[in-house]
Amino acid sequence: MARSRATAALATALACLALVPVAPAAQAAPAAVSDAALASRWAPIHYQDTDSSDYDADYLSKVDFDGEWNTLNNWESQDDSVARLTGTAYFSVVETGTHWFVTYSFYHPRDWEDFPDPLSLFTHENDMEGVLLTVRKDGSTYGALEAMVTVAHSDFYSYVPAGSPYTSGRESVDGPLQLQTYNGAAHPTTFQEAKGHGIYAKNGDHAPDSDGVVYYPSGTAEVPAGGTDNFVGYTLVDVFAGGGLWARRANAETYASYGTFRGDNGKDNAANAPWGWDDGNDGGDIPRGFLATDPAHLVSEYFAGEGTFATAYTRNSYR
Repeated sequence: MARSRATAALATALACLALVPVAPAAQAAPAAVSDAALASRWAPIHYQDTDSSDYDADYLSKVDFDGEWNTLNNWESQDDSVARLTGTAYFSVVETGTHWFVTYSFYHPRDWEDFPDPLSLFTHENDMEGVLLTVRKDGSTYGALEAMVTVAHSDFYSYVPAGSPYTSGRESVDGPLQLQTYNGAAHPTTFQEAKGHGIYAKNGDHAPDSDGVVYYPSGTAEVPAGGTDNFVGYTLVDVFAGGGLWARRANAETYASYGTFRGDNGKDNAANAPWGWDDGNDGGDIPRGFLATDPAHLVSEYFAGEGTFATAYTRNSYR
């Protein structure tokens, strides 16, 4: 009888425990995506046209490809060793409450022509042009790509991918942004001219004809095998890295003035870093450099139909 009462008491205790709610195990919030990971996810597949008269002058490289930051000798150093012209793109990320703005910059030691330029009208030492991507924070890890603006000399061009709500605003949408799958993810595609190196969205009008190098964001900086190469890896370098492009912005060895590289071949001091890029006719309220330093304002003016769109920065290392 005593054993029976003990058994009954144990059963009652177990039943009571079953009615007590058990708190779920705490789960860590998903980590915020790093700038490097975000830049890698959306890095363009980059179609670089080349000119057969001097195709390696169209290869991408680092600004300090020759091992130092003196940009007055980059024209001369460009053809000393093609092996140093390794595929590189510079990136920066700034963000608001609704969007990431990712800028990619592509550097060449020469902006050149295949004819003499004794008056320095068409050529200059150093060349950097690029693109701005607008990526909505939609709750997914890497967001949703909504628009691209490209830099081609002193003009900017606007593009939207299929499904984007963006329409023409102050500036007209110049065409569609084509995506291409690489490593299981859709990446924007860009086209860069030979010699002058203006950048546009890749399409049938701008695709390389019988030559050109296709750079992929593999994370490995590679050198093309020649003027025609269908797969060359490139790596990403943060503009804000210690000792890098932004950190050196006041360094007279690299820059002639704020946002302008030193150069003395062809037209003097004619190439600009991202904070020196300027569209010549987009209005006085979008001054030089805003594509990188205040992209939320630029995009809000260039496009319409953005929907919820914050322009106050939660993080902007240009400021």
